[in-house]
Amino acid sequence: MLQKKICMIGDFAVGKTSLVGRFVRQTFSDKYLTTVGVKIDTKLIKLPNDEEMKLILWDIAGNDALTTTTTSYLRGAAGYLLVVDGTRQPTWHTALNLHKNVSASIGDKPFIILLNKSDLRDEWEITKEMVEQQKQQGHTLIHTSARLGKGVEEAFMQLAIKMQKT
Repeated sequence: MLQKKICMIGDFAVGKTSLVGRFVRQTFSDKYLTTVGVKIDTKLIKLPNDEEMKLILWDIAGNDALTTTTTSYLRGAAGYLLVVDGTRQPTWHTALNLHKNVSASIGDKPFIILLNKSDLRDEWEITKEMVEQQKQQGHTLIHTSARLGKGVEEAFMQLAIKMQKT
């Protein structure tokens, strides 16, 4: 059976822990509890070709820059989810900077940008132009809502499929 390490990367309070909770346990909590260091979960999934893959999910504490500690958490990652809070534009810029730093640290790995909090669409600060620019660069972006569960399974499954090919 394949085992793949996935890192959840993004700024503080973008919903990394909530996305993992929704994916692994089908739960969501409105209470914000900051992640200290790293929290690790696992989930066994079945890929479209019926192969099983164990995902080892590293929910890394929110940050706007890579620290020495964060870099050590990235070692061995097969891919990562770059999480943005759609209601806070600065988290978009943080995510793009983190992406550059992660690539420099561990090389080119499969990743997907998650535009989280899609249930709060009327409060969004991320523009269609910003999203289109990333799509034109060949990046995959998925709208997610940890609260409603929208796009969560799809995001993890798409990343697993990308990692299977590498």
